Amino acid sequence: MDRPDALSAFKAAPVARLATVRPNGDPHIVPVTFALIDDTVVTMVDHKPKKTTRLQRLVNVESNRRVSMLVDRYNENWAQLWWVRLDGLASIHTDDQVWSDGRDALAAKYAQYRNRQPEGPAISIEIEAVASWASTP
Repeated sequence: MDRPDALSAFKAAPVARLATVRPNGDPHIVPVTFALIDDTVVTMVDHKPKKTTRLQRLVNVESNRRVSMLVDRYNENWAQLWWVRLDGLASIHTDDQVWSDGRDALAAKYAQYRNRQPEGPAISIEIEAVASWASTP
């Protein structure tokens, strides 16, 4: 996949996996909702049940800003497989323009956020590299 096709496939995916590094160096990966805004990805802490809004991914980003996000398509027909990984630098936002734009973009993408928008911190990721693979060109 070329970069425009990879970003288009990434943007359309319903869920991504966010990979961060814990302060002790261990990997940490979680599924997240997200929105792609130009060359920035935004995900937010939302209202789904959690023990705290101080999530491990936030602690990890504070310690190490390097992250990856992965989306993929699996199909029993292996001629339809693909994946896209974005690598970049993450930042945490609360009540700023990135937070507001991210919240609006998430509400536009996910019907579940239209009636109850996320209120927690946002993580923005400045895309530095795009890697992708597809089983067919």
